[in-house]
Amino acid sequence: QGQVTESGGGAVQAGGSLRLSCTTSIFINWPMGWFRQAPGQEREGVSCIAYWGGSTYYDDSVKGRFSISRDNEKKTLYLQMNSLKPEDTAMYYCAAVSSCGPSFSPLNPNSWGQGTQVTVSS
Repeated sequence: QGQVTESGGGAVQAGGSLRLSCTTSIFINWPMGWFRQAPGQEREGVSCIAYWGGSTYYDDSVKGRFSISRDNEKKTLYLQMNSLKPEDTAMYYCAAVSSCGPSFSPLNPNSWGQGTQVTVSS
């Protein structure tokens, strides 16, 4: 998986916004994705983006509210989260994925960064 560092999480009220960032040493040539895991739940895919950024995918739960982007030169992945809801509360992780589309999955499911916590209060 290489080293990934997620940042930008925090505590906000419902309706607020956050911008997550992910820097990684394995950025080159791979589609990238954001995943999240709430307490007691399995990790789930939120959004992914192709290497060139021309193709994106969003889970229905975040469609229209979240926007994924990447800067290949800076080796950084972003997730702009608007209109946050309490159900968005989770630890958020980034990872390289084999392809971007429904049911996208991490290249290495056994290797994750520390994540960044997002907490949305009602």
